[in-house]
Amino acid sequence: MAKRSRKGSVKGTGKAEAGREADSRIAPDPFTAVLPALAALGAIASIAAIAWTAEERTPDRTKAKRKAGTAIRELETCCLGLSEIFRRFQRYPRLFAGEGGQGASPLKFGVHGARVDPDGSRLFHQLMNDVASMLVLASQNAFDVMCAVEDGEVEAPDTLYFEFAECQDRLNKLIQNRATLKTAVDSGAEIAGQLTRLVRELKKYRPD
Repeated sequence: MAKRSRKGSVKGTGKAEAGREADSRIAPDPFTAVLPALAALGAIASIAAIAWTAEERTPDRTKAKRKAGTAIRELETCCLGLSEIFRRFQRYPRLFAGEGGQGASPLKFGVHGARVDPDGSRLFHQLMNDVASMLVLASQNAFDVMCAVEDGEVEAPDTLYFEFAECQDRLNKLIQNRATLKTAVDSGAEIAGQLTRLVRELKKYRPD
């Protein structure tokens, strides 16, 4: 047990700090988690394409396996899940939001990896698992929603799809401008909120 000296300092603290440092490991680049999370947002924003590429349903087209209402509800759940993921990125800036000098570095691999203790390592891998799952779900649900639109199960105005396109444009600019890690995370959180609103709006245009 650490003992307190006459001057009030705690003996043994240095050893504890050294022990934690010795037990630390270099985490993978945060962009390995942040970029797939942005890609999941891109999958949802791809609903914008329906305004330009949708085709009338033909008699031989395969019918969607799920009802439009179910696909939209599950897509909304994905949006909420992605919002939470980006909030978790923001809660741990040392790992995921470019805390310190790393925050000014542009989008690239090989710069942002930080040393983490076992708890930080578990957090990183847990978030990676959550992001991977959300990427698969967002892609599948967005696809099913677009199928429902093409099949006439959702009849939303073009202006709503244009708003999805605005989200696409914001995501594209993050890549084109090689945004910093902090900017990518903060913008991702905003876009996730915007997509949540748009998907909820989409529910209003599903015929009963």
